Amino acid sequence: MILVGIDIGKNKHTFSIVDKGTGEILFNPSVFDNNQTGFLYLIKKLSNYAKSELLIGMEDTGHYHFALLKYLLDNRYTVALINPTTTDLTRKIQGGITKNDTLDSITICDVISSNHRKKPYRVTKINRFDLYEQKQLTRHHHNLKEELNIYKNRLQKCIDIVFPEFNSLFNSKYGIVYMSILKTFSSANAIANADIRSIRKCFEFKGQGGRRISLSAEQLKTAAKISVGILSAAEEIQIRHLVCQIELLEKQISEIDKRIEEFSVKNNSAILSIPGISHFSGTSILAELGDICNYQKASQIIKFAGVAPYHYESSQFMAQHTAITKKGSRYLRKTLYQIILPVINNNEVFRTYYNKKLAEGKGHRCAQGHCIRKLLRVTYHLLTTGQQFSHELLV
Repeated sequence: MILVGIDIGKNKHTFSIVDKGTGEILFNPSVFDNNQTGFLYLIKKLSNYAKSELLIGMEDTGHYHFALLKYLLDNRYTVALINPTTTDLTRKIQGGITKNDTLDSITICDVISSNHRKKPYRVTKINRFDLYEQKQLTRHHHNLKEELNIYKNRLQKCIDIVFPEFNSLFNSKYGIVYMSILKTFSSANAIANADIRSIRKCFEFKGQGGRRISLSAEQLKTAAKISVGILSAAEEIQIRHLVCQIELLEKQISEIDKRIEEFSVKNNSAILSIPGISHFSGTSILAELGDICNYQKASQIIKFAGVAPYHYESSQFMAQHTAITKKGSRYLRKTLYQIILPVINNNEVFRTYYNKKLAEGKGHRCAQGHCIRKLLRVTYHLLTTGQQFSHELLV
């Protein structure tokens, strides 16, 4: 087996070639550019060996390795992706203190030369960059949702200052009329002094879901006149800007959701057969897990999701209550915690299992964690067998 270690950089990469059997360095560390000329130089050096005997290793970090990874996979090379923490630990064990690109390419060869039962890397042979796109979209969705919540919280703070009674006039927030009023008037004082006809224009829209709201323009104006809200030009400006930002974010999220649904339909994964799993959550789970062939058992994806219970035991002590590890993909973990209640509510066996954990004295969050691990075991079974979900799998 011939090992190729590549230390990734922004503009340049460093690679070296080592014989796994003898440990001999066949090609000393060499630098190549992150462009077509550099990639062709690498391929030329690799052409001295059969592709079947080559294993190329690189760190799975940041985004600088994406172009090179895709290029190598397109040319049918086998690539091992390594957690940067593993490389760093190997470097320290070998006595390295500082990071050095030249030596790191050899360190990567040392990592992928491991004969341990548990390999410290993930082998990728097939170009599945559709999963990369799906992961970027679902993560962007998560990030936009977080940003949206921040803007909504800021908007509520401003409303509490200029018109604290405003929310009590509506059955729900952020509907079309709700947002139109805030964008047009932005405070109780502005509504109180506005012409009733201009207020009525904000009510010409239907509420969310096509439902008409019970509030009238006259009732809104009356409430504004007796409001205890203060007059603040700064808060009014913020309200108008925040409403526009919220509407833009909701439009962007809607656009992303449509593209994610297209991917989901194309994937046609068995994971969608689980009650409570949506196009978004199903795509997010699949994209974060990547190629399911990289996992040999369900416990590995539980560990990857960071929801495995932290086990602490010594010769004289064993912890009775431990948290989850929270290692691995935080986006996968976030998706799992978002969907577990719908899964519990839509499935009798999951609901019974959840209630059983509560009866054992476990808290809500802990019981959720048990259900998530059960869900991941079911997910692994569906993805590896292609079988559709059935309640018999949970019995």
